[in-house]
Amino acid sequence: MNVFKTLKPDKSFYRFLIVGIINTVTGLSIMLSLLNWFGWSYWGATFTGNSIGAVFSYFLNRSFTFHSSVHPLEGIPKFIIVILVCYFLAFSVAGAISLIIPFPFSAVGFISRDEIAVIVGSGLYTFSNYLGQKVFVFRRVAREGN
Repeated sequence: MNVFKTLKPDKSFYRFLIVGIINTVTGLSIMLSLLNWFGWSYWGATFTGNSIGAVFSYFLNRSFTFHSSVHPLEGIPKFIIVILVCYFLAFSVAGAISLIIPFPFSAVGFISRDEIAVIVGSGLYTFSNYLGQKVFVFRRVAREGN
């Protein structure tokens, strides 16, 4: 598989962004609500928000984004693996970045370090999740006779 061809935006990338915008708004709303209104921890809030978004994401990306015919018994376990790997990597990196890099907005009380980490983590998560879904979960496999 050509890595550069995989990274080149195509129609599936734009459809993924549409689904991602919906999931991001939903997931971020849930994460920030749980974090700020209900006093949940960073990890609890981000995991819950991502989990709720992931349920919708699987079905929308399977049918709308990638037009995949992968059977759910094959696709769902792969999807879960990609979601979990991307989640832990993205939000671990974002959490570390929020502790290392000085952010002027957090110094004046405009936005907390956890909120910065949630926003940065969501961006990292979205990009890595797209690649994982495209390459591993919903990849098109040439069928014999086609």
